[in-house]
Amino acid sequence: MQSRERFCSTINHRQPDRVVIDFGSTSVTGIHVLPVEKLRKYYGLESRPVRVIEPYQMLGLIEDDLIAAMGIDIVGAWGMNNMFGIYNHGPMKELTTFWGQTVLVPDGFNITDDENGDWLAYPGGDVTAPPSSRMPRAGYFFDAIIRQEPFDEETPDVRHNLEEFVPISEKELSFWKESARNARATGKAVIAGLGGTALGDIALVPAVQLKHPKGIRDIAEWYISTLIRPDYVKAIFERQTEIALGNLRRINEVAGDDLDAVYVCGTDFGTQGSTFCSPEQFDDLWLPYYRRINDWIHSNTGWKTFKHSCGAVESLMSRFIDAGFDIINPVQLSAAGMDPVYLKREYGKDLVFWGGGIDTQRTLPYGKPEQVREEVLRQCDILGKDGGFVFSTVHNIQANVPLENIVAMIEAVRELA
Repeated sequence: MQSRERFCSTINHRQPDRVVIDFGSTSVTGIHVLPVEKLRKYYGLESRPVRVIEPYQMLGLIEDDLIAAMGIDIVGAWGMNNMFGIYNHGPMKELTTFWGQTVLVPDGFNITDDENGDWLAYPGGDVTAPPSSRMPRAGYFFDAIIRQEPFDEETPDVRHNLEEFVPISEKELSFWKESARNARATGKAVIAGLGGTALGDIALVPAVQLKHPKGIRDIAEWYISTLIRPDYVKAIFERQTEIALGNLRRINEVAGDDLDAVYVCGTDFGTQGSTFCSPEQFDDLWLPYYRRINDWIHSNTGWKTFKHSCGAVESLMSRFIDAGFDIINPVQLSAAGMDPVYLKREYGKDLVFWGGGIDTQRTLPYGKPEQVREEVLRQCDILGKDGGFVFSTVHNIQANVPLENIVAMIEAVRELA
């Protein structure tokens, strides 16, 4: 099988010739720039600075030569701007990181040092605006700076939390057309995060791309609002969904046939041991809007829909199915109730498990290479039966994961070819 054929089989719950592999196609299945550089060296590829494809998490672009070396089957069609609202493509410039690596970032990506020597990043790259993110000197990625402005606690204005959700521009539409076409030309399966469909994704609530975000932008205040201001949150989701459906319709007209899957939402519903909300609250607050988005996609396109949620979300799996999601990511093995045997048996006929190939909290960063191999083979055996499994780690591969463990993981998957 070729990569896209392999993907289509597994995504439709048919056994492919081997496990489908994804590294780097999305913002939650990526690899930090540091191990990307180490992997390029390990495979004897041309030495050059790694391009930062997602600067908030400092994820590295997996270029075609490394895709081939790692046996990757899926590529991402990336949008015009990054999370900071900066044009994310050429021209690029070099940046030397705190850990001594030289990487490539977009020309509009600007940083300054604060009084502690930490890096500050800015919305739109505008250093005259208040900084929206910080990378500590000992860190490897950015954290959002909460810039919560005063708001009317009795009658907050819904429009303020909708500032970043707007009809797609002709320029963006043209970019998606080209990005999707280029991704399709690789012969790989293609996934895209088209934007606008993330309902309350806590990574996006602080709006690091906006210079002066209004509305409820504090993370704690947002979680509180889902309990004490549900009508306000519903009003945001209602209008956001209307705008998103209009944008999806237009993107589908120019790029629909070049996409196989779309990243709909990255809202996390799980902690290490439980969920952020009850199933009943999920039914009331999120499910109707997810269903509208997924129903439109399934009625008008051939795309499969991808839902990201970390944590202990077994109790919500049936709700994800009811909401129309085809794919769940990342399958956090170390969280309570996330036993892969049980998940595959109970939900494997309806959900594709994208991730869960190896635990990134313990085994991959701290285990021995032989432990990595054993876990990979075990997870592939459990989750890969009868298709419905895309191999990736549980969330992104972080900066200091030992190279020998990453290589052991890749080689273990290849044993199954």
